[in-house]
Amino acid sequence: MAPKTGEMLHLRGNALNKGEPVALPLTQSSMYHLPGLPEGQASYGRVDNPTWEHLEHVLSHLEDAPCLTFPSGMGAISAALFATVRAGSRLLIPSDGYYVTRLLADRFLSGLGVVVEERPTTAFADGGFDRFDVVFVESPSNPGLDMIDLCAVAEQVRAAGGMTIADNTTLTPLGQRPLDLGIDIVVSSDTKAMGGHSDLLMGHVASRNDQIMERVEEWRRVSGAIPGPHEAWLLHRGLETLDVRFDRMCSSAQVLAERLAAHPAVKQLRYPGLPDDPSFALAQRQTQRFGFLLSLTLNSEDQAERFINACPLLRPATSFGGVHSSAERRARWGDDVDPAFIRLSVGCEPVEELWQAIEASLNAL
Repeated sequence: MAPKTGEMLHLRGNALNKGEPVALPLTQSSMYHLPGLPEGQASYGRVDNPTWEHLEHVLSHLEDAPCLTFPSGMGAISAALFATVRAGSRLLIPSDGYYVTRLLADRFLSGLGVVVEERPTTAFADGGFDRFDVVFVESPSNPGLDMIDLCAVAEQVRAAGGMTIADNTTLTPLGQRPLDLGIDIVVSSDTKAMGGHSDLLMGHVASRNDQIMERVEEWRRVSGAIPGPHEAWLLHRGLETLDVRFDRMCSSAQVLAERLAAHPAVKQLRYPGLPDDPSFALAQRQTQRFGFLLSLTLNSEDQAERFINACPLLRPATSFGGVHSSAERRARWGDDVDPAFIRLSVGCEPVEELWQAIEASLNAL
Protein backbone atom coordinates (compact mmCIF):
# COMPACT_ATOMS: atom_id res chain seq x y z
CA MET A 1 0.00 0.00 0.00
CA ALA A 2 1.41 3.40 -0.97
CA PRO A 3 2.15 5.71 1.97
CA LYS A 4 -0.15 8.64 2.64
CA THR A 5 2.35 11.47 2.20
CA GLY A 6 -0.19 14.14 3.12
CA GLU A 7 -0.75 12.42 6.44
CA MET A 8 3.04 12.18 6.85
CA LEU A 9 3.34 15.99 6.68
CA HIS A 10 1.00 16.32 9.66
CA LEU A 11 2.28 13.50 11.90
CA ARG A 12 3.95 16.02 14.19
CA GLY A 13 1.35 18.76 13.87
CA ASN A 14 -1.57 16.60 14.89
CA ALA A 15 0.18 15.62 18.12
CA LEU A 16 1.16 19.13 19.22
CA ASN A 17 0.03 20.91 22.34
CA LYS A 18 -0.97 24.55 22.22
CA GLY A 19 2.05 26.84 21.80
CA GLU A 20 4.50 24.15 20.65
CA PRO A 21 6.56 24.80 17.51
CA VAL A 22 5.24 23.37 14.24
CA ALA A 23 8.74 22.83 12.86
CA LEU A 24 10.70 19.93 14.37
CA PRO A 25 13.10 21.22 17.06
CA LEU A 26 16.77 20.27 16.79
CA THR A 27 17.90 18.63 20.05
CA GLN A 28 21.66 18.98 20.18
CA SER A 29 22.62 17.34 23.47
CA SER A 30 24.69 14.40 24.65
CA MET A 31 23.33 14.62 28.23
CA TYR A 32 19.88 14.62 29.80
CA HIS A 33 18.77 15.81 33.22
CA LEU A 34 18.44 12.46 34.96
CA PRO A 35 17.99 12.49 38.76
CA GLY A 36 17.22 9.15 40.40
CA LEU A 37 16.76 5.91 38.47
CA PRO A 38 17.04 6.27 34.66
CA GLU A 39 14.33 3.81 33.60
CA GLY A 40 11.85 5.17 31.09
CA GLN A 41 13.69 8.40 30.37
CA ALA A 42 16.15 9.64 27.76
CA SER A 43 19.54 8.79 29.20
CA TYR A 44 22.47 9.49 26.87
CA GLY A 45 23.04 10.89 23.37
CA ARG A 46 24.26 7.58 21.93
CA VAL A 47 20.97 5.95 22.92
CA ASP A 48 18.26 8.62 22.74
CA ASN A 49 17.56 11.77 20.77
CA PRO A 50 14.11 13.34 20.22
CA THR A 51 15.07 14.61 16.74
CA TRP A 52 15.96 11.12 15.48
CA GLU A 53 12.96 9.64 17.18
CA HIS A 54 10.50 11.85 15.31
CA LEU A 55 12.41 11.29 12.07
CA GLU A 56 12.07 7.52 12.61
CA HIS A 57 8.36 8.01 13.25
CA VAL A 58 8.04 9.67 9.82
CA LEU A 59 10.17 7.01 8.10
CA SER A 60 8.09 4.28 9.75
CA HIS A 61 5.01 5.90 8.25
CA LEU A 62 6.61 5.82 4.79
CA GLU A 63 7.76 2.20 5.11
CA ASP A 64 4.73 1.01 7.10
CA ALA A 65 7.24 -0.70 9.38
CA PRO A 66 9.51 0.12 12.33
CA CYS A 67 12.61 2.09 11.22
CA LEU A 68 15.99 2.95 12.69
CA THR A 69 18.30 5.62 11.28
CA PHE A 70 22.06 5.54 10.71
CA PRO A 71 24.77 8.07 9.81
CA SER A 72 25.01 6.81 6.18
CA GLY A 73 23.59 4.27 3.79
CA MET A 74 26.56 2.00 4.44
CA GLY A 75 25.91 2.39 8.16
CA ALA A 76 22.41 1.01 7.54
CA ILE A 77 23.70 -1.82 5.33
CA SER A 78 26.36 -2.71 7.91
CA ALA A 79 23.78 -2.81 10.70
CA ALA A 80 21.43 -5.05 8.70
CA LEU A 81 24.24 -7.47 7.85
CA PHE A 82 25.90 -7.58 11.27
CA ALA A 83 22.48 -8.13 12.83
CA THR A 84 21.77 -11.17 10.62
CA VAL A 85 25.05 -12.99 9.87
CA ARG A 86 27.58 -14.73 12.11
CA ALA A 87 30.60 -16.99 11.66
CA GLY A 88 29.61 -19.82 9.33
CA SER A 89 26.68 -17.96 7.74
CA ARG A 90 26.35 -18.02 3.97
CA LEU A 91 25.63 -14.65 2.34
CA LEU A 92 24.60 -14.03 -1.28
CA ILE A 93 25.10 -10.54 -2.73
CA PRO A 94 24.83 -9.06 -6.24
CA SER A 95 28.08 -8.85 -8.18
CA ASP A 96 26.78 -5.81 -10.07
CA GLY A 97 25.34 -3.92 -7.11
CA TYR A 98 26.81 -1.07 -5.12
CA TYR A 99 30.51 -1.82 -4.90
CA VAL A 100 30.97 -0.77 -1.25
CA THR A 101 28.54 -3.50 -0.15
CA ARG A 102 30.84 -5.97 -1.90
CA LEU A 103 33.88 -4.43 -0.20
CA LEU A 104 32.24 -4.76 3.22
CA ALA A 105 31.50 -8.43 2.54
CA ASP A 106 34.93 -9.21 1.07
CA ARG A 107 37.19 -7.22 3.40
CA PHE A 108 35.38 -7.70 6.69
CA LEU A 109 32.55 -10.24 6.78
CA SER A 110 34.54 -12.96 5.02
CA GLY A 111 37.37 -12.43 7.52
CA LEU A 112 34.93 -13.13 10.34
CA GLY A 113 33.93 -16.50 8.93
CA VAL A 114 30.99 -15.49 6.74
CA VAL A 115 30.95 -17.35 3.41
CA VAL A 116 30.20 -14.80 0.68
CA GLU A 117 28.98 -15.63 -2.83
CA GLU A 118 28.22 -13.19 -5.65
CA ARG A 119 25.82 -13.46 -8.61
CA PRO A 120 24.79 -10.93 -11.25
CA THR A 121 21.29 -9.54 -10.91
CA THR A 122 20.11 -10.97 -14.23
CA ALA A 123 21.09 -14.50 -13.12
CA PHE A 124 20.54 -14.02 -9.40
CA ALA A 125 18.02 -16.83 -8.98
CA ASP A 126 20.09 -19.32 -11.00
CA GLY A 127 21.11 -22.17 -8.73
CA GLY A 128 18.40 -21.40 -6.18
CA PHE A 129 18.86 -20.19 -2.60
CA ASP A 130 19.36 -23.37 -0.62
CA ARG A 131 22.05 -23.09 2.07
CA PHE A 132 22.02 -19.27 2.10
CA ASP A 133 21.26 -17.71 5.46
CA VAL A 134 21.02 -14.14 4.12
CA VAL A 135 20.29 -13.01 0.57
CA PHE A 136 20.98 -9.34 -0.21
CA VAL A 137 19.39 -7.87 -3.35
CA GLU A 138 19.29 -4.60 -5.28
CA SER A 139 16.49 -3.90 -7.71
CA PRO A 140 17.11 -1.88 -9.81
CA SER A 141 20.80 -2.64 -9.55
CA ASN A 142 23.19 0.27 -9.13
CA PRO A 143 24.40 1.33 -11.66
CA GLY A 144 23.18 -1.11 -14.36
CA LEU A 145 19.43 -0.79 -13.60
CA ASP A 146 18.72 -4.51 -13.97
CA MET A 147 15.76 -5.73 -11.93
CA ILE A 148 14.85 -8.93 -10.11
CA ASP A 149 11.46 -10.27 -9.02
CA LEU A 150 11.52 -9.40 -5.31
CA CYS A 151 8.36 -11.33 -4.50
CA ALA A 152 9.73 -14.54 -6.07
CA VAL A 153 13.13 -14.15 -4.37
CA ALA A 154 11.54 -13.49 -0.98
CA GLU A 155 9.30 -16.54 -1.31
CA GLN A 156 12.10 -18.86 -2.45
CA VAL A 157 14.58 -17.68 0.20
CA ARG A 158 12.00 -18.02 2.96
CA ALA A 159 11.14 -21.53 1.76
CA ALA A 160 14.86 -22.39 1.95
CA GLY A 161 15.07 -21.07 5.53
CA GLY A 162 16.92 -17.84 4.75
CA MET A 163 16.34 -14.13 5.19
CA THR A 164 16.24 -11.34 2.59
CA ILE A 165 17.59 -7.79 2.64
CA ALA A 166 16.75 -5.34 -0.18
CA ASP A 167 18.57 -2.08 -0.88
CA ASN A 168 15.78 0.26 -2.02
CA THR A 169 17.87 3.41 -2.38
CA THR A 170 17.22 3.93 -6.08
CA LEU A 171 13.41 3.96 -5.87
CA THR A 172 12.56 5.02 -2.27
CA PRO A 173 9.37 3.85 -0.51
CA LEU A 174 7.35 5.98 -2.95
CA GLY A 175 8.62 4.05 -5.98
CA GLN A 176 8.89 0.48 -4.67
CA ARG A 177 7.76 -1.34 -1.53
CA PRO A 178 9.97 -4.38 -0.89
CA LEU A 179 8.43 -5.18 2.50
CA ASP A 180 5.00 -5.46 0.87
CA LEU A 181 6.55 -7.92 -1.59
CA GLY A 182 7.75 -10.21 1.21
CA ILE A 183 11.31 -8.94 1.74
CA ASP A 184 12.38 -9.22 5.40
CA ILE A 185 14.56 -6.09 5.72
CA VAL A 186 14.86 -2.89 3.70
CA VAL A 187 17.95 -0.69 3.75
CA SER A 188 18.29 2.72 2.14
CA SER A 189 20.86 5.43 1.66
CA ASP A 190 18.84 8.50 2.59
CA THR A 191 21.79 10.59 1.45
CA LYS A 192 20.18 10.28 -1.99
CA ALA A 193 16.59 11.19 -2.94
CA MET A 194 15.15 10.92 0.57
CA GLY A 195 17.22 13.89 1.76
CA GLY A 196 17.37 15.23 -1.75
CA HIS A 197 19.60 18.28 -1.35
CA SER A 198 23.11 16.78 -1.39
CA ASP A 199 23.85 18.21 2.05
CA LEU A 200 23.72 15.20 4.40
CA LEU A 201 24.71 11.56 4.88
CA MET A 202 22.05 9.30 6.38
CA GLY A 203 20.50 5.85 6.04
CA HIS A 204 17.77 3.70 7.53
CA VAL A 205 16.81 0.09 8.18
CA ALA A 206 13.17 -1.03 8.20
CA SER A 207 11.62 -4.40 9.03
CA ARG A 208 8.35 -5.83 10.29
CA ASN A 209 10.26 -8.50 12.19
CA ASP A 210 10.60 -7.31 15.80
CA GLN A 211 13.51 -9.62 16.60
CA ILE A 212 15.50 -8.28 13.67
CA MET A 213 14.86 -4.69 14.70
CA GLU A 214 15.95 -5.46 18.27
CA ARG A 215 19.25 -6.78 16.89
CA VAL A 216 19.65 -3.75 14.62
CA GLU A 217 18.97 -1.37 17.52
CA GLU A 218 21.48 -3.22 19.70
CA TRP A 219 24.09 -3.02 16.95
CA ARG A 220 23.55 0.74 16.67
CA ARG A 221 23.70 1.27 20.41
CA VAL A 222 26.84 -0.76 21.10
CA SER A 223 28.72 0.12 17.89
CA GLY A 224 27.98 3.83 18.21
CA ALA A 225 26.78 4.03 14.58
CA ILE A 226 24.29 6.76 15.41
CA PRO A 227 23.02 9.62 13.24
CA GLY A 228 23.86 13.19 14.18
CA PRO A 229 20.84 15.20 15.33
CA HIS A 230 21.50 17.97 12.80
CA GLU A 231 21.61 15.46 9.94
CA ALA A 232 18.41 13.89 11.26
CA TRP A 233 16.78 17.33 11.29
CA LEU A 234 17.92 17.96 7.70
CA LEU A 235 16.58 14.61 6.53
CA HIS A 236 13.24 15.29 8.18
CA ARG A 237 13.04 18.59 6.33
CA GLY A 238 13.95 16.86 3.07
CA LEU A 239 11.22 14.26 3.52
CA GLU A 240 8.61 17.00 3.64
CA THR A 241 9.21 17.64 -0.09
CA LEU A 242 10.00 14.06 -1.16
CA ASP A 243 6.65 13.49 -2.83
CA VAL A 244 6.86 16.54 -5.09
CA ARG A 245 10.58 16.09 -5.83
CA PHE A 246 10.28 12.40 -6.62
CA ASP A 247 7.28 12.98 -8.89
CA ARG A 248 9.13 15.68 -10.84
CA MET A 249 12.33 13.63 -11.11
CA CYS A 250 10.60 10.46 -12.32
CA SER A 251 8.41 12.31 -14.82
CA SER A 252 11.40 14.16 -16.24
CA ALA A 253 13.46 10.97 -16.42
CA GLN A 254 10.77 9.35 -18.58
CA VAL A 255 10.81 12.28 -21.02
CA LEU A 256 14.60 12.35 -21.19
CA ALA A 257 14.90 8.58 -21.61
CA GLU A 258 12.54 8.58 -24.60
CA ARG A 259 14.48 11.38 -26.27
CA LEU A 260 17.93 10.04 -25.45
CA ALA A 261 16.99 6.64 -26.88
CA ALA A 262 16.50 8.34 -30.26
CA HIS A 263 19.69 10.44 -30.19
CA PRO A 264 22.39 9.23 -32.60
CA ALA A 265 25.23 9.88 -30.12
CA VAL A 266 23.78 7.39 -27.61
CA LYS A 267 24.99 3.83 -28.23
CA GLN A 268 22.90 2.24 -25.48
CA LEU A 269 20.30 3.46 -23.01
CA ARG A 270 18.79 1.80 -19.95
CA TYR A 271 15.66 3.04 -18.22
CA PRO A 272 13.02 0.71 -16.75
CA GLY A 273 10.22 2.92 -18.09
CA LEU A 274 11.01 2.27 -21.75
CA PRO A 275 8.89 -0.51 -23.32
CA ASP A 276 11.94 -2.11 -24.95
CA ASP A 277 14.03 -2.09 -21.75
CA PRO A 278 14.75 -5.61 -20.39
CA SER A 279 13.34 -4.55 -17.00
CA PHE A 280 10.14 -2.94 -18.30
CA ALA A 281 7.66 -5.78 -17.76
CA LEU A 282 8.89 -6.48 -14.23
CA ALA A 283 9.04 -2.77 -13.37
CA GLN A 284 5.41 -2.41 -14.44
CA ARG A 285 4.36 -5.15 -12.00
CA GLN A 286 6.70 -4.37 -9.14
CA THR A 287 7.15 -0.60 -8.91
CA GLN A 288 4.93 2.42 -8.45
CA ARG A 289 7.32 4.63 -10.49
CA PHE A 290 10.17 3.85 -12.87
CA GLY A 291 12.62 6.08 -11.01
CA PHE A 292 14.86 9.04 -11.76
CA LEU A 293 18.04 7.17 -12.72
CA LEU A 294 18.97 6.26 -16.26
CA SER A 295 22.17 5.07 -17.86
CA LEU A 296 23.55 5.90 -21.25
CA THR A 297 26.62 4.65 -23.05
CA LEU A 298 28.39 6.81 -25.61
CA ASN A 299 31.03 5.78 -28.13
CA SER A 300 34.14 6.49 -26.05
CA GLU A 301 35.43 7.49 -22.63
CA ASP A 302 36.48 10.85 -24.07
CA GLN A 303 32.99 11.52 -25.40
CA ALA A 304 31.45 10.61 -22.06
CA GLU A 305 33.75 13.00 -20.18
CA ARG A 306 33.14 15.82 -22.65
CA PHE A 307 29.38 15.32 -22.54
CA ILE A 308 29.24 15.45 -18.73
CA ASN A 309 31.69 18.29 -18.23
CA ALA A 310 30.29 20.52 -20.98
CA CYS A 311 26.65 20.33 -19.93
CA PRO A 312 25.83 23.32 -17.68
CA LEU A 313 22.81 21.55 -16.11
CA LEU A 314 24.70 18.40 -15.08
CA ARG A 315 26.92 18.29 -12.01
CA PRO A 316 29.90 15.96 -12.56
CA ALA A 317 29.63 14.27 -9.17
CA THR A 318 29.25 10.90 -7.52
CA SER A 319 26.09 9.97 -5.60
CA PHE A 320 22.62 10.77 -6.96
CA GLY A 321 19.11 11.80 -6.05
CA GLY A 322 19.65 15.52 -5.52
CA VAL A 323 17.60 18.43 -6.83
CA HIS A 324 20.47 19.13 -9.24
CA SER A 325 20.83 16.65 -12.10
CA SER A 326 24.19 14.89 -11.98
CA ALA A 327 26.17 12.40 -14.02
CA GLU A 328 29.34 10.36 -13.84
CA ARG A 329 31.29 7.63 -15.58
CA ARG A 330 30.98 4.71 -13.19
CA ALA A 331 34.05 2.93 -14.60
CA ARG A 332 36.20 5.47 -12.78
CA TRP A 333 35.19 3.79 -9.50
CA GLY A 334 35.93 0.31 -10.78
CA ASP A 335 32.40 -0.79 -11.71
CA ASP A 336 32.42 -3.48 -14.39
CA VAL A 337 30.87 -1.29 -17.08
CA ASP A 338 31.86 0.19 -20.43
CA PRO A 339 34.33 3.10 -20.02
CA ALA A 340 31.75 5.31 -21.76
CA PHE A 341 28.88 4.21 -19.46
CA ILE A 342 27.24 7.17 -17.68
CA ARG A 343 24.86 7.05 -14.71
CA LEU A 344 22.57 10.07 -15.00
CA SER A 345 20.49 11.21 -12.03
CA VAL A 346 17.62 13.45 -13.09
CA GLY A 347 16.92 16.34 -10.76
CA CYS A 348 14.21 18.96 -10.39
CA GLU A 349 15.12 21.34 -13.22
CA PRO A 350 12.33 22.16 -15.72
CA VAL A 351 12.47 19.25 -18.12
CA GLU A 352 12.57 21.24 -21.37
CA GLU A 353 15.41 23.42 -20.13
CA LEU A 354 17.27 20.33 -18.95
CA TRP A 355 16.75 18.53 -22.26
CA GLN A 356 18.01 21.52 -24.25
CA ALA A 357 21.24 21.55 -22.23
CA ILE A 358 21.72 17.77 -22.55
CA GLU A 359 20.94 17.76 -26.27
CA ALA A 360 23.34 20.63 -26.94
CA SER A 361 26.12 18.82 -25.10
CA LEU A 362 25.49 15.62 -27.05
CA ASN A 363 25.31 17.48 -30.37
CA ALA A 364 28.69 19.06 -29.69
CA LEU A 365 30.51 15.70 -29.47
